[in-house]
Amino acid sequence: MLSMSTNNLSYSDQGGTDSAVEVGQETTPTSSNAGAGFGLFSVDFKKNEDLKEMLESNKESLKLEAMKRVVGLIAKGKNASELFPAVVKNVASKNIELKKLVYVYLVRYAEEQQDLALLSISTFQRALKDPNQLIRASALRVLSSIRVPIIVPIMMLAIKEAASDMSPYVRKTSAHAIQKLYSLDQDQKELLIEVIEKLLKDKSTLVAGSVVMAFEEVCPDRIDLIHKNYRKLCNLLVDVEEWGQVVIISMLTRYARTQFTSPWKEDGVFDEHNERAFYESDEEKTRDETEAKPYMMDPDHRLLLRNTKPLLQSRNTAVVMSVAQLYWHLAPKNEVSIVTKSLVRLLRSHREVQYIVLQNIATMSIQRKGMFEPYMKSFYVRSTDATHIKSLKLEILTSLANEANISTILREFQTYVKSQDKQFAAGTIQAIGRCATNISEVTDTCLNGLVLLLSNRDETVVAESVVVIRKLLQIQPTQHSDIIKHMAKLFDNITVPMARASILWLMGEYCERVPKIAPDVLRKMAKSFTSEEDIVKLQIVNLAAKLYLTNSKQTKLLTQYILNLGKYDQNYDIRDRTRFIRQLIVPNDKNGALSKYAHRILLAPKPAPVLESAYKDRDRYQLGTLSHTINTKASGYLELSDWPAVAPDQSVRNVEVIEPEWAPSLGKTGKSKPAKSSDDKFYSDSGEEEEEEEKGSGSSSSEDGSSSSSSSEESGSDAESHVQKNSSQSSEESDKSSSQSEKSSSESDSEKKERKTKTPLQKKTVKPTAKDGYHTIMEHIFNEESWTYVTKNQHTKTIFVNVINQHSVLQTFSYSHWSTLCVSLFTQLCPLSLAFPLQLSGPAFVPEKSHDLLHRMTGKGLSAQYQFPRQPCLYQPTMVSVQISLTNTTDHPLEQIHIGDRSPTGLNIHCFNTIECLEPEASVTVFIGIDFNDSTQAANFQLCTKEDHFSVSIQPAIGELLLPITMTELDFRKLLGMNESSATITMAAENMTSQPISRPVATVANLGMVPSSQDNVHRFAGKTASSGAVVLVTVELRESSTALITINTEKSVMGSMLLRDLKLALAQT
Repeated sequence: MLSMSTNNLSYSDQGGTDSAVEVGQETTPTSSNAGAGFGLFSVDFKKNEDLKEMLESNKESLKLEAMKRVVGLIAKGKNASELFPAVVKNVASKNIELKKLVYVYLVRYAEEQQDLALLSISTFQRALKDPNQLIRASALRVLSSIRVPIIVPIMMLAIKEAASDMSPYVRKTSAHAIQKLYSLDQDQKELLIEVIEKLLKDKSTLVAGSVVMAFEEVCPDRIDLIHKNYRKLCNLLVDVEEWGQVVIISMLTRYARTQFTSPWKEDGVFDEHNERAFYESDEEKTRDETEAKPYMMDPDHRLLLRNTKPLLQSRNTAVVMSVAQLYWHLAPKNEVSIVTKSLVRLLRSHREVQYIVLQNIATMSIQRKGMFEPYMKSFYVRSTDATHIKSLKLEILTSLANEANISTILREFQTYVKSQDKQFAAGTIQAIGRCATNISEVTDTCLNGLVLLLSNRDETVVAESVVVIRKLLQIQPTQHSDIIKHMAKLFDNITVPMARASILWLMGEYCERVPKIAPDVLRKMAKSFTSEEDIVKLQIVNLAAKLYLTNSKQTKLLTQYILNLGKYDQNYDIRDRTRFIRQLIVPNDKNGALSKYAHRILLAPKPAPVLESAYKDRDRYQLGTLSHTINTKASGYLELSDWPAVAPDQSVRNVEVIEPEWAPSLGKTGKSKPAKSSDDKFYSDSGEEEEEEEKGSGSSSSEDGSSSSSSSEESGSDAESHVQKNSSQSSEESDKSSSQSEKSSSESDSEKKERKTKTPLQKKTVKPTAKDGYHTIMEHIFNEESWTYVTKNQHTKTIFVNVINQHSVLQTFSYSHWSTLCVSLFTQLCPLSLAFPLQLSGPAFVPEKSHDLLHRMTGKGLSAQYQFPRQPCLYQPTMVSVQISLTNTTDHPLEQIHIGDRSPTGLNIHCFNTIECLEPEASVTVFIGIDFNDSTQAANFQLCTKEDHFSVSIQPAIGELLLPITMTELDFRKLLGMNESSATITMAAENMTSQPISRPVATVANLGMVPSSQDNVHRFAGKTASSGAVVLVTVELRESSTALITINTEKSVMGSMLLRDLKLALAQT
């Protein structure tokens, strides 16, 4: 919030000479008393003069203060448009803070002051090239706010350039600008669709929500644009900002209704293990053809449901409501109930939220009562609830009523009837009537209770009771003649017109069952006819006509008298009704034929009214939409399509991966798919699918997982043999193994057995030497089945082996050497132009501190410690490498040490190979890879031996989730400005020079140093291992031993956590 000073002056009630003075305003004193009397209506020619002078000053501080006041005026809703000329002069200011405020002002008034804004277009165009991403984004935002058709080409060009910007924040702004340009000129639709298609491929979570919003606005019918990006959007959904999640979920709901078959088939048998079924063999498919075919949910359908489920815990009520409607419209009926608890949780929020949520629950509860029945008490009415909230809760309770809980609900209703809120009490009586209609066991009980309410002092309660009783009596008229008589006795005490009219209707409709009472009621009504309300007069005329037809002896004269009174009534409806009734029931020469049918017309049996919920038909609108809330189709509403009878081709969502020559898979022949672990899902994080190809000797790779696994093991063993030989021998062996690929299965089996016999000997080192430790690590790497960065090119393989042989001559092995090796491998095997937009660098510092993973007492003699070696993880780029040292402190061997179950569900861990035997007092060092998903949430898993299972946990520090990168100072400056976290600290004396500063920073976080042209400014850069989000750290030394720490990153939570750790490290003495 901007700080601003305000002057508050009280307004004088005597003459109004002291008018309220707004910020930066002056009043002109009047020259006479007469003028003072009309001071409120005089024109103030010096309004905002002081602000104009400040904006035209030569001092940046005055301009900045003036802009803060101007923005403050706008925030208060004041009109500051007259300052536009003075403000726009500062658009080219070099002061970043001032320029930001100027852009905020221009976004607000550019549309109103188009001519003046057009004069600054050249400045905006220059700002689109500004190094600061916030300035670039603000310039685009202002440019798109100038709604003049003549600059449409300029806007189009700016949007295209911004869509390719390095900063995701600028790309997000370009997505917002698309909607503005489309509303200005819809002829640009095709060009805008091209930009949307490009932005849909963006992997940044910051851009996803905005581009989907642009898609919904410009081309919601172009479903084909979503196919290739569907899986990516599903996987990114949990990390997108909240309002983006709402838009994406709404769009994916519509998409799913067009691409998947209905999961609501009555005869469908659900197979929840659909992923296993997807990979079943041909033999299994043939065997199951004769059996009943179960409903097989599309894996993409399941992916959407699985990835949206965690969002039910969101703090944003709109996100929870969006997920709830998605499950309601897409999920199988047996899974919809998982949204119940989250919706009930929202009822603790504000009234506005409660109203929307209760409306949706009211619609759901009509079709599926069982969902909310366990939470019935959550819908009990509180005395502090507003009337509209009470009515909705009453609606839900009525829908949830059944034979088991009706007694509890009726007792609750008895309390509600006594409410001081008359509208709510009337609604309760209607709810009692619905319960009596729906549950036949309590019909008599409800009727008796309503009859007792006829003696209530409250006229509204009595009137509503009469109306509801009339509806109930129509259902069973023969059994309740006593109630009609009781109502007739109370007629004189009832004054509400609707209640009196309802009793008269009952008397006329069932006059044959009360032949003595009905004529007497008509007699009383004839006396008071002229003083009754119109609705009552109409029913008196109807009662007279019906009694004339059934009991003309007693009522003939009364009927004629009433018809004569109605003939001259002031209301034309009553006059028309009277003339019609007279011609119908009193025969004469002209209407003799019609009078024959009078009995059939007036006393025809009428169908009983159906008491239904007002929300019964609202399910025709999508839940959570404005149309559902107002129960009518709103502008811009997109209807959900019906489920297709046959699912469209799911291959349209497959993403073809064009792999560069440096990144094949493990097989010896061409591209071979790496073996999947048992917990691997159908989709990778990017939703990409790989296909195996035929290369080398021409042998085709197998489609099943076992063949892929054996091929991977063979390549791993082959790589191990390459390491043990020199480079020329390794090349020959590689060619030889490539030509003998047809024997992969037999070779793999023999190599497996050989490796199993060697494993205990390799793992038995009490204290490995540096050289031995090096070979242990290399053996571990090449035994892994899914090492990603081995190349298929024989020449590159030779380079790789040469690099390894060069490093193997090192007599002293350290982690810094190993890190250098890893970076050199990444550099030689992974061209940066293809792999990384920013170059990885070696770690500046590797902490030697280790953490206890498993204590020897807890582990029954097995001790484990872990540390972060800060080396790039070769198993998968998004993983963090973790080194684990295992020690057997017992007097007997420990067998089959491996990693077991893990949590949270879906945690991606690349496990080390099973250690077949660890001798007493022996130690072994292994490496694992963990994808923490840019979170400090602990990775929990089981460390298992042959006999025992031990639950262990690895808790990463925020700095260990980063990888160091190198960049120029210019690139560093271009990325500044977004999601900035900063703090000023008092530095320890020994940390005030360059070298001591880099050491504590590198200790806390795995960051690379960036060259700086300023001696007092130190810059560090890195990126998150999982998502690749850039993290920039700036430490600026100031006077008095103080320093300003600034962190810029898309991951705001990570930024604040890293800032906290750096503050502690740099302030320590």
